[in-house]
Amino acid sequence: MTRPHRIEIVEVGPRDGLQNETEHLSPAERIDLIEKLALAGLKQIEAGSFVSPRWVPQMAGSDVILKSLRDRDDLRLPVLVPNMRGYEDARAAGVREIAVFGAATETFSQKNINCSIDESLQRFEAVCMQARNDNVRVRGYISCVLGCPYEGEVDPGSVARIAQALMDMGCSDLSLGDTIGVGTADRARRLVEACAEHVGIEKIAVHFHDTYGQALANILACIELGVTTVDTAIGGLGGCPYASGSAGNVATEDVVYMLNGLGIDCGVDLNALLDITSDLCARLNHPPASRVARALLAQRS
Repeated sequence: MTRPHRIEIVEVGPRDGLQNETEHLSPAERIDLIEKLALAGLKQIEAGSFVSPRWVPQMAGSDVILKSLRDRDDLRLPVLVPNMRGYEDARAAGVREIAVFGAATETFSQKNINCSIDESLQRFEAVCMQARNDNVRVRGYISCVLGCPYEGEVDPGSVARIAQALMDMGCSDLSLGDTIGVGTADRARRLVEACAEHVGIEKIAVHFHDTYGQALANILACIELGVTTVDTAIGGLGGCPYASGSAGNVATEDVVYMLNGLGIDCGVDLNALLDITSDLCARLNHPPASRVARALLAQRS
């Protein structure tokens, strides 16, 4: 068994986490959150989303955030864009990295972005082409890679086909998302193996939700295959509005605690994360989903 010496964490809390919260943070509060996460050692942080605020009001003001942080050359701050209009707005705000997001099943694609998988890929192709011309980095996301709330279990081969298409468009890396958190370690391993045959293990990130408490086991299974990038959310924030009952993302604190125990470097200060989680969840009016945060914060009191 070979494990990597270092794991890169992509912090998705300020976008994927907050977009499902009933309490809306202002752009100024989200800028403060990103800056605190950076001080804790996180260098890849989702900064926002350029979708219509009518659909995702929690992400209103993402342009303000990018403009405020445009001088942070030490950070990667990807933002989600659904189409060319979103890309143009992000570009005007000074974006250096975008993310495009598709689904592994037809039904979820229709529910989430109102088009088929093939239609979504056509949209992304134009966006990716323009981004390449503008020297803007592109990250690809695929949701529901291990299960769909409408279609059930997902064939790894279908995910691999979409992964290949996104990489062919010029995505620098690819995040595989278990949106409803139904995956288990062996299934996660088979998925990564199938996709790695097409795009290479070094291009793959994993993005697990913790609905059934399997996220850490799934992450460990994948890093033992050679995956070195893991998406997490501070406090375990998140969920999916199109998947009833799905839990949030695996908590950044839980992953950092596990990596510390394995002797794998991630460059993130766990105590600083606890401070951020405590303040953020107080602002959001609910306790953290992170088991590590709950345990260690209780020891402080």
